[in-house]
Amino acid sequence: MTDWRWALHSDKKSHEGLRFELDKLKSAILITTYPSGGSRLGVEDLIAELESLAVTYGLVTRRKLFCPIKEYSAATFIGKGKAEEIAEICEAEKIDLVIFDDEVSPNQEKNLEEIIRRPVLTRSALILEVFHQRAKTKEAMLQVELAQSEYQLPRLKRMWTHLSRQRMSGSGRGPLRGEGEKQIELDRRIIKERVSTLKREIKQVAKQRGVERKARKKSAIPTFAIVGYTNAGKSTLLNRLTDAHVYVEDKLFATLDTTARRFTLPNHQQIILIDTVGFIRKLPHLLIAAFKSTLEESIYTDSLLHIVDASDPKAEIYIQETEKVLHELGVVDKPVIFVFNKCDRVENPIHLKRLSSLYPNSVFISAKDGTGFDSLFIMMEKEVQRLRQVVDLRIPQEKYALVHAVLQEGRVIQMEYEENDILMRVEIPTALEKKLAPFYVTREVETE
Repeated sequence: MTDWRWALHSDKKSHEGLRFELDKLKSAILITTYPSGGSRLGVEDLIAELESLAVTYGLVTRRKLFCPIKEYSAATFIGKGKAEEIAEICEAEKIDLVIFDDEVSPNQEKNLEEIIRRPVLTRSALILEVFHQRAKTKEAMLQVELAQSEYQLPRLKRMWTHLSRQRMSGSGRGPLRGEGEKQIELDRRIIKERVSTLKREIKQVAKQRGVERKARKKSAIPTFAIVGYTNAGKSTLLNRLTDAHVYVEDKLFATLDTTARRFTLPNHQQIILIDTVGFIRKLPHLLIAAFKSTLEESIYTDSLLHIVDASDPKAEIYIQETEKVLHELGVVDKPVIFVFNKCDRVENPIHLKRLSSLYPNSVFISAKDGTGFDSLFIMMEKEVQRLRQVVDLRIPQEKYALVHAVLQEGRVIQMEYEENDILMRVEIPTALEKKLAPFYVTREVETE
């Protein structure tokens, strides 16, 4: 039987914390619950997504189990009888791993493992494992390790049940601390220290990201963050437009790192496109917190390109989930272009018409072959026009601080000196309009 105990992984350079040796586990049973007497329609979608996560990690799903629950058990979540039934299935079908789509408490996990004699993971834990597998850059690896370490802390107690919890003193006068208790305290201290170190390192990386963001702002080039549900085609779009060579695979969370690339629209307007981490339903809050500096890229951009897989029947649900995470990050009142990707796979045109009516500021494309890109570029050019205005200015030389602001945040089209004034035709962001209003000579109103 596969050794299902947790293992301590560490080396001279880092401590990754306590994790299952999942590379030794190959098959899984997926379990989801729903209220007894209710419909299981919604949970079928969730368990299908859980299976995609398992496949992404490299696991084979042997069985999917839907459990109607009248009342959840405080001890085992699903009840002892159902847990014993799962144990029999796992033994008969030689299943290595049990994965719950629901959030199961650490104590419930411990009790379930004692009954089923298999490791038990939750959806959150599996997402963390997938992120751990996919992380390539130093920043992504730090963020994933932080989320995993914080997830593991409340679960330390059950990892050492194979050691004696208490033992009697030689005189028989009372209990002494057992091996397991000492090990728990040691591991808790190790992980807490590692968490502190990770937070410091991530803060340093975030500081560098802030410097890069400030440099982009100074360049006055409009920025678009590419956001959306995982596997919607964000990286494919970026690669198609900019030859960014971002890793693309038809699996969840193919890339965890933000990539910024310049792109020139057909009207010669330069923009910056920023790819971001994909979202998913029930995304662990620990991950959102750990990836905050990365996900915040969408806050500091001018506009959002919300990429949606138009061929997926659950497209509207995925839009809502993405918007929920964006709202949690503080991304509100940001201009959005809905980019419905993979439209070449949609057989029913009524589906596209429905999406178009629900999301007016939308465009339909295929990032794979470039279909619909002309319409996308037109919408992006219009968005840039709304963000920036072309104005003629006459600024006295004594107000050169304003000229400096224009040079920093705007784009100079023409500039000349006339006696004590500086004449400028510039393209400026809306944030500068009020400050420069007293110095307008004429204003060019862009017509769509």
